[in-house]
Amino acid sequence: MTQKETAWPQLDVIAVGAHPDDVEIACGGTLAGLVRQGYRVGIIDLTDGEPTPLSPGPEVRLAEAARAAEVLGVHKRITLDLPNRRLFDTFEARVALAKEFRKYRPSVVIGFGDKTPMASPDHWQAMQITDAGVFYSRLTKWEDEFDGLAPHTVPSQLYFRLAFEPPMLNGYASHFTMDITDTLERKLESVRCYATQFPPQKAYVFDRIRGAAMTAGAAAGFLAGETFVCTRMLGGRNLMKMVFPE
Repeated sequence: MTQKETAWPQLDVIAVGAHPDDVEIACGGTLAGLVRQGYRVGIIDLTDGEPTPLSPGPEVRLAEAARAAEVLGVHKRITLDLPNRRLFDTFEARVALAKEFRKYRPSVVIGFGDKTPMASPDHWQAMQITDAGVFYSRLTKWEDEFDGLAPHTVPSQLYFRLAFEPPMLNGYASHFTMDITDTLERKLESVRCYATQFPPQKAYVFDRIRGAAMTAGAAAGFLAGETFVCTRMLGGRNLMKMVFPE
């Protein structure tokens, strides 16, 4: 095993959020399912989510994030030192995220796919930072910007949507839904770890998350689902397996 593999073991999938709880709400069921299937999964939060109204400080929010990651079974959770509420698509933010992709060499990166009206503008900035991070990760002849980390090409990039947003992302050719019937409760449990974000007076949020998952699932013939967009047209060599997935 090389020194690089010891310091930064490869992850199959990395999901990127602007704040702790974004990824859990958007695709926690899918991540938990991937872990069950034996894949190595990571989460990168671009900010620590602080300040936030009901949290006494960053250490509490980070502890909530750690518990949520444990519930989902993810192998690595990383919090970048970017500012909540003032997150912008800057060169420095792009490089910071691309460094993590170069370290952990994911096959799939998942992140925000659109604006979230009436919610944090950080989400839209996170999408742009993630898009750029995927691109920067593979660029050569730029070693001085990346602390000597070797380039890494991310083979596949997917977009998620938050459970509170419209069920489809416009302008993309390839939508698909993952069956999270077996991991829906685990997804909800991970979101409940964020007691500072979802106190008793916001218990309705969990009904919304469940309802969104059941709506997405029903459209695909599942009890519960999470819908994603692929940045490229999806294709395959076995029509029957595509039409009738296991």
